[in-house]
Amino acid sequence: MVELKEVSKTYAAGDALIHALRDVSFRAEQGEFITVSGPSGSGKSTFLHLMGAVDAPSSGEVFLGGREISRLSDEDLSEIRRKEVGFIHQFFHLMPTMTAYENVALPLLLQGRKRAEIKEMAENALTRVGLSNRMRSFPRQLSGGEMQRVAVARAIIHKPRLILADEPTGNLDSGNSQNVLELVAELHKEDGFTVVMATHDQMPLRYATRRVGMTDGRLEEGC
Repeated sequence: MVELKEVSKTYAAGDALIHALRDVSFRAEQGEFITVSGPSGSGKSTFLHLMGAVDAPSSGEVFLGGREISRLSDEDLSEIRRKEVGFIHQFFHLMPTMTAYENVALPLLLQGRKRAEIKEMAENALTRVGLSNRMRSFPRQLSGGEMQRVAVARAIIHKPRLILADEPTGNLDSGNSQNVLELVAELHKEDGFTVVMATHDQMPLRYATRRVGMTDGRLEEGC
């Protein structure tokens, strides 16, 4: 479903080179729930960014749905992000001037979907995450757990094949963390999308069908 072949990523920092990923090979099949464990700075976010067509490797190849994506145009990469991938971030990344409904509907607006279709899909997504009564609320009126549920609804609304979650519980207390993880696991089971979740917490590991670890830009299975 998504595959990296001998991928490395290097950043320039003044006169120094930062090796974010080192010769990483990885394959995730459709329907897997994979956790990527490791400390901050180990390369987890870079790993997700490459899979999600947010960044390009310095060397190696990235495949999504059998298509090599690392050398596509910016326009093609944007289309892949809009249609194939859903993102869940640690700090929610909601638009503060938009309601929960408007935040969730935004990916469909960017796809040019019809208004009636957007309304039906956005309301359904918010209902699925338990926020049918908060559709017209702004982010400032929501709790941290509710904001992350909005982010989950936004991630799934366009029915992506791949969900990339970067420390989705990192800004939540333990109760809300468990609620969000149970929600993602339930949606994963119902919809059959692939989940790759970066974390340095132990709680997400219990939901994984497979675990990998990241240390100094190198990937290890079974962590």
